[in-house]
Amino acid sequence: MKLREATNIHCIGAGGIGLSAIAKYLAAQGKTVTGSDLAETEITAELIAHGVAINYDQLHGVPEATDMVIYTEAAPFENPERADARRRNIPEMSYAEALGAISRDKRTIAVSGANGKSTTTAMIGLILEAAGFDPTVVVGSKVPGFPLGNLRIGESDWLVVEADDYHAHLLQLRPSIVVLTNIEEEHLDYFSDLEHIVRTFQTFVDSLPEDGTLIVNADDEVSFDDLVHHANTVTYGIEETADFMADKISVGVGLQLFSLVRPGHADETPETMELAVPGRFNVSNALAAISCAMTLGIPVETIQKTLIGFHGIWRRFERLGEWDGAEIISDYGHHPTAIRVTLEAAREFYPGRRIVLVFQPHQRHRTKALMNDFAAAFDGADLLILSDIYDVAGREDSETSDVTSSMLAELIGGRPESPRPILGGDLRRTEEMLRANAKPGDVIIVMGAGTIDKLARNLISSS
Repeated sequence: MKLREATNIHCIGAGGIGLSAIAKYLAAQGKTVTGSDLAETEITAELIAHGVAINYDQLHGVPEATDMVIYTEAAPFENPERADARRRNIPEMSYAEALGAISRDKRTIAVSGANGKSTTTAMIGLILEAAGFDPTVVVGSKVPGFPLGNLRIGESDWLVVEADDYHAHLLQLRPSIVVLTNIEEEHLDYFSDLEHIVRTFQTFVDSLPEDGTLIVNADDEVSFDDLVHHANTVTYGIEETADFMADKISVGVGLQLFSLVRPGHADETPETMELAVPGRFNVSNALAAISCAMTLGIPVETIQKTLIGFHGIWRRFERLGEWDGAEIISDYGHHPTAIRVTLEAAREFYPGRRIVLVFQPHQRHRTKALMNDFAAAFDGADLLILSDIYDVAGREDSETSDVTSSMLAELIGGRPESPRPILGGDLRRTEEMLRANAKPGDVIIVMGAGTIDKLARNLISSS
């Protein structure tokens, strides 16, 4: 059975940021959608509000009328609901397969890479919306301005989607345009090494049709030099010569500006672009979005107006407010590169203020594989508090069970350039350590892809 033919769909792990978007999309098509998860969350509450019935007990099988099951990768083969579906010969597909099925009926813009996918996807989706393209947008975060948060449902055949490289999920998509932000070592619990990652992205680029377009970051050596590019390739960059470039970047309090330059169009006057989000990495994200939009013929005035009105997305340098005179920022970063560039951005946007980083390592395997890179990523912080590692269900193994935050703290402590780390322990103890060490005027970044966001919001709710 194809996804479009199913009428009663059950989503296992519906509270995930990706699968929840699929559930909302299918419900909006008039299908009966149910779901399950292990605990009630903000996302499951949103699903219920949009007509998706959720249950928190997966022991009793899928609903009687179910004719299709979509499951998150976190739900193993032995999951009771998946086992029940197999016993009853109910077709199953993964989240990635479901997203791929949707993309086959659309003109798909797939945003991929190790960093910046969510923000770039949101930027492109908002620009296309402003330009009247009326796209459907699926993003791995919540976007202010999208009534459904991580989903915008459009009436056109345009689809803008965040293309996840975990377990090579992006190969399920059928893109017309690929936007590639960068390639580096990540998800090493699946990929054997960087060469394996590059091969996967090469397969993805090769899936573009003859009239498709690759948009690639000229500043990223791996993407630019190690891939065989598509015949129709558009480049963007800050440092390296590219089709679309940012020049004269300047940073003020809460704002950065740059000149958009196109070296192949010497007769054009550079356009001034303004961003209300920090960091050179967001200049690069904006360049990716600009390159895509202008390739589609969208006027620069529409792009400018959209970007200046873009204030970020959920848990991507999300400014939550003040607590005891300190600025609280929640961020999803969980890779060494994301940590480093986020700290640099905080320095730019908050000059002269003490930067406090509360970091929850995400997954023991990632922490072990990138331990040395993590140790060097915190140099930009004045104070560092490390919580326990967040274990990811279905993605840990016995070989890494002994990896701890103490091991990372020991490496960091041996670096004279790094702040001396404070071990926080569980979330409750970590919050206590933060409360004991924070000062008025601090910029406190609460970072990680696990449950650490709860700590940030606890602080705001207690203020």
